[in-house]
Amino acid sequence: MTSSGDRSQAVDVQEPKTYEVRTYGCQMNVHDSERLSGLLEGAGYVRAPEGSDGDADVVVFNTCAVRENADNRLYGNLGRLAPMKTKRPGMQIAVGGCLAQKDRDTIVKKAPWVDVVFGTHNIGKLPVLLERARVQEEAQVEIAESLEAFPSTLPTRRESAYAAWVSISVGCNNTCTFCIVPALRGKEKDRRTGDILAEIEALVGEGVSEITLLGQNVNAYGSDIGDREAFSKLLRACGRIEGLERVRFTSPHPRDFTDDVIAAMAETPNVMPQLHMPLQSGSDPVLKAMRRSYRQDRYLGIIEKVRAAIPHAAITTDIIVGFPGETEEDFEQTMHVAREARFSAAFTFQYSKRPGTPAATMENQVPKEVVQARYERLVALQEQISWDENKKQVGRTLELMVAEGEGRKDGATHRLSGRAPDNRLVHFTKPGQEVRPGDVVTVEVTYAAPHHLLAEGAVLEVRRTRAGDAWEKRNAAEAPKPAGVMLGLPKIGAPEPLPVATGSGCGCD
Repeated sequence: MTSSGDRSQAVDVQEPKTYEVRTYGCQMNVHDSERLSGLLEGAGYVRAPEGSDGDADVVVFNTCAVRENADNRLYGNLGRLAPMKTKRPGMQIAVGGCLAQKDRDTIVKKAPWVDVVFGTHNIGKLPVLLERARVQEEAQVEIAESLEAFPSTLPTRRESAYAAWVSISVGCNNTCTFCIVPALRGKEKDRRTGDILAEIEALVGEGVSEITLLGQNVNAYGSDIGDREAFSKLLRACGRIEGLERVRFTSPHPRDFTDDVIAAMAETPNVMPQLHMPLQSGSDPVLKAMRRSYRQDRYLGIIEKVRAAIPHAAITTDIIVGFPGETEEDFEQTMHVAREARFSAAFTFQYSKRPGTPAATMENQVPKEVVQARYERLVALQEQISWDENKKQVGRTLELMVAEGEGRKDGATHRLSGRAPDNRLVHFTKPGQEVRPGDVVTVEVTYAAPHHLLAEGAVLEVRRTRAGDAWEKRNAAEAPKPAGVMLGLPKIGAPEPLPVATGSGCGCD
């Protein structure tokens, strides 16, 4: 006789549900997607294998409302998933982000197979909304009108082991006439300095050696408490964190770019000599129509001060071509600023209407063919400037942080890629010893192209780092990361300059 304690029972072991997050838009969305991944993994989901392309139990779209065809792109992708959902019982589709915040019920009406719609203020509700949709068998639409909790309190599944985003604020108090983001993200809300520094220290403890401070208007930090020097104080505090090698920030606004910030950048060794500062237009009348609170002289004055304090700083920008009412003289002023500022790279956008923005109803919309011609002239000018500025780097000895996945041809060319302190992308000869993402190498630049540098000689020095250790540990423990992040603006590291785009030029600044 077999005792009850010896009886075996059949146990139904189910495979964990898989998820995929597809990201569109700015850095804020990229970081929000890290949080969405963290929330889903905390709820028991596992990341779908690379190349799943919708073949997951849960597919989440984190959307952007800045691009002209954002809604068409979303509904096209949702349409492609509809037959997959029919064949896969239990599959769920969720739509979040700025477009969800803007369109709300429209999404479910146009794509009734969507299970969950959530906004920019309540991303923490995603697992609950998915479960509710599953139990009630009907779509859940929940859009919070204001921030429920600062998103950095949510679990995060970070994309990189050696570099990390750290949000210092959300929302924006500006009223640029071409931008709908403030209406969707809300008024600026700053995070407590102590919480920011605690997160950075925790990240450094995990092996992260580079952080990027993130805000939709990052250098307005402190507006909540009326401290105009709060951002420069934060930069200096980052400089006192042992083990933190590189500090970057994006994106600042010229209105709030004060002398104390320039001094903090110059005097804090781990704040990198790099600045991405949106111009949008070089014309004073156009800047006024855009409700940008600076003018050409103010902008160029900031550039001059930065270059005086940090001679090797690389400065990048955003520019909109063809804003309503832009004349040939206005456009020539933008060309003038590009020549004077000597940007190392630029994101150049063709203006197009955004429903819900004041600029969409302005008179004197510039004809498409005129916008295209001006755009091509600006691209050609900036391409030459970028190349000339990169040529000045030839012969310099640079310390590079080895990057993951930034050199598309590295496999064929037997090179690796890394970021210089000023964020320029450098492809270098693969050394004989092992080099991991997050490690640091010293190289001499031998060749310059408009958008990258080459170091074709032998690597002068390899420094293994805790960041490299962290990458190695994660890589050993995890399967390769899936594709699915489709960005219109930068990820960690410098953006590829001069994209052929028709956006407003405003992501979060």
